[in-house]
Amino acid sequence: MSWFVTWETNVKRLLFAAIFSIWLAGSIYAAELPNIVILYADDMGFGDLGANNPDSKIPTPNLDRLAQEGLRLTDGHSSSGICTPSRYALLTGRYHWRKFHGIVQAFGSPVIDQDELTLAEILKAKGYKTACIGKWHLGWNWDEILRPDANVKSNRGNRVIQPEAFDWSKPISGGPTSHGFDEYFGDDVPNFPPYAWFKNDRVVDQPSVMLTETPKTPEGSWSARPGPAVKDWDFWAVVPRLAEEAVDWIAHQKGKQEPFFLYVPFNSPHSPIVPTKEFVGSSQAGPFGDFVHMTDAMAGKILSALQENGLEDNTLVIFTADNGAEHYAYERVKNFNHWSSAPFRGVKRDLYEGGHHVPFVVKWPGKIKPGSTSDALISQVDLMGTIAAIVDYQLPEDTAHDSYNQLPVWLSNEASPRETIVHNTAAKAYAIRDGDWLLVDARSGSHNRIPKWFDEERGYKEDDLPGELYDLKNDPAEKKNLYGSKPELVQQLKQKLKSIQARGQVR
Repeated sequence: MSWFVTWETNVKRLLFAAIFSIWLAGSIYAAELPNIVILYADDMGFGDLGANNPDSKIPTPNLDRLAQEGLRLTDGHSSSGICTPSRYALLTGRYHWRKFHGIVQAFGSPVIDQDELTLAEILKAKGYKTACIGKWHLGWNWDEILRPDANVKSNRGNRVIQPEAFDWSKPISGGPTSHGFDEYFGDDVPNFPPYAWFKNDRVVDQPSVMLTETPKTPEGSWSARPGPAVKDWDFWAVVPRLAEEAVDWIAHQKGKQEPFFLYVPFNSPHSPIVPTKEFVGSSQAGPFGDFVHMTDAMAGKILSALQENGLEDNTLVIFTADNGAEHYAYERVKNFNHWSSAPFRGVKRDLYEGGHHVPFVVKWPGKIKPGSTSDALISQVDLMGTIAAIVDYQLPEDTAHDSYNQLPVWLSNEASPRETIVHNTAAKAYAIRDGDWLLVDARSGSHNRIPKWFDEERGYKEDDLPGELYDLKNDPAEKKNLYGSKPELVQQLKQKLKSIQARGQVR
């Protein structure tokens, strides 16, 4: 009897040891996987970041420090010159123009299909806790909560619907929790209805009033569309609340074994320009500059939360923006001598560099050399391939069609595996970047009305050529159009553009 008891005890000990070893191995593996935080600014130009522009009139001390502690990528690009497409590309590793071009309008449907693989889904599959806090702007299945007798009107592509037309108690699919995020908190789109907080797959408080009038904005356009709102909705409180939620979420990850992925798509400095009193007058670039400064401060709170909770050393932080600054950046030059796109040409929506050449900083303690810079060509679609490599996830062949693994660039400052990027905002206008060359395959690279005084002051002249060609190495401001003098190169680039449009990149 005693022999059996001894044998049984030993078996139990061996079984416990085996289980403990498996658990320990899993814990070590989890510890080796970095936490990942993506901070995503909205309508922030390359030249708004002090680390990029010594002449910037805007204080950005927290993001400048991030650049000092990590790698500043000086040739980084968003997929589009507007919001929704860039967000789609970042989360799927796929150029937006393979599927669509414009933004999701008010009460619009999702642009990410249910079977499309997202960055959040691959990280969740690797054991990550995932959260999105901020501006989603990729659509929801609003018809799921729309009452059958609802009166729906249309205004320039936006659905105008009264608050009582929805059953706000019901969940709504198609948002972040339908695409790999365990949790979501945000206001979906800051200037689109409904004006309410979302928690996971439903609104927190029921919108009960119709927002039709908004205050006069201190700069630019208020741009808030009419629609359902929570009573006394406070536009000024949105950005601070998002930062608070992100800080609180990070604090709850302290001591947990599983790694986490936190995606923080800010709704700033996008209009409406609403810096809180603390930041009014804090820059030398007007209200927009104050709002950028405020965005930097909110990013600083999130970065401090990582440090205060002992998570900084094992966290990869990525900061970038969805596109360049809005067109009222031109007036900011006149009023404050600050050029948001410096040293480039163009603004939001443009095929010119200012539309998509954005701030791009990565920090990974112990992996990425602090204070380093790289002029390697990189697109936000590459985040999918790069992060997949970091977590050892094999991307299926039919996903992330345009994403390259940029990890060797980040860790060893190697040459970029990417030679080309296709730029696009509008359906019929494309540009292709190939090495140092940029071909604008359209009559103009601008989607905005450029003030005559600006072109005269900066030395830009009109021509009758059907396209534009620039040598960005020697002409980053895109002043000398070589389209007419290099016809063979133009044709080569046109053919390469067509080839990429016809197929995905080769990983």
